[in-house]
Amino acid sequence: MTDAIEDDEAPAPTSNEIIDRTDHVSRADGAVLRADEVVAGYLPGVNILNGADLYVQDGELVGIIGPNGAGKSTLLKAMFGLVNIRTGTVTLRGENITNFKAHALVERGIGFVPQTNNVFAALTIEENLQMGTFLKPKRFKERFEFVTQLFPTLAERRKQRAGLMSGGERQMVAMARALMMEPTVLLLDEPSAGLSPALQDEVFFRTKQINSTGVTVVMVEQNARRCLQICDRGYVLDQGRNAYTASGEDLINDPRVIELYLGTLARA
Repeated sequence: MTDAIEDDEAPAPTSNEIIDRTDHVSRADGAVLRADEVVAGYLPGVNILNGADLYVQDGELVGIIGPNGAGKSTLLKAMFGLVNIRTGTVTLRGENITNFKAHALVERGIGFVPQTNNVFAALTIEENLQMGTFLKPKRFKERFEFVTQLFPTLAERRKQRAGLMSGGERQMVAMARALMMEPTVLLLDEPSAGLSPALQDEVFFRTKQINSTGVTVVMVEQNARRCLQICDRGYVLDQGRNAYTASGEDLINDPRVIELYLGTLARA
């Protein structure tokens, strides 16, 4: 049984529950990555994000939780140039990177790990990691040594095809590949989805370990309670906008967040 947030009947935030943008603007000053009033969607005229804000300071681990369909993954993809932003801005260390292509963002130090189709199944682990340094192939040996310190099993099984690995093992390959370009910011889209509780624990442990090396992390998660336990700050999205934001500890103990978004599992 997981701690995933249910997508049914979660009440929309009322006007007095929506985060004051003045607070966001003042606290986001100097952020390594920030999104301001982002409106975006997949189909013409249909918005998934309706003015979402987010910021992450250098070295933070920030979690994004909320009901299914709230726009969590869409926000991550919009920041990585995979969903067109209609209005609003995304900035990286003060540079406007709104709607930049993914390869341009990788060059600027942003890594992204999608939820699905996140490895090249026909390639070996080593070849997958080589793909991670396609922009700077001469750095492969140096970066391989670094990532296999975090994921030692990958070095031992470097010649194994990624498609023969379990879902949790493939998630480790995907995270390692994203680290091959030495990103300063890593975006993780529901890394624990579909995994057993034991493998979920492994993913959260590795995420915290990556963050401890100095990589800033923004993580979308369906396992809300576990996400809030490890993150410095959390955002609750609802209907494409901010409903709550606070430290992970404060959110996991907030009666309103428990009642509306976390359910009885959070109380345990």
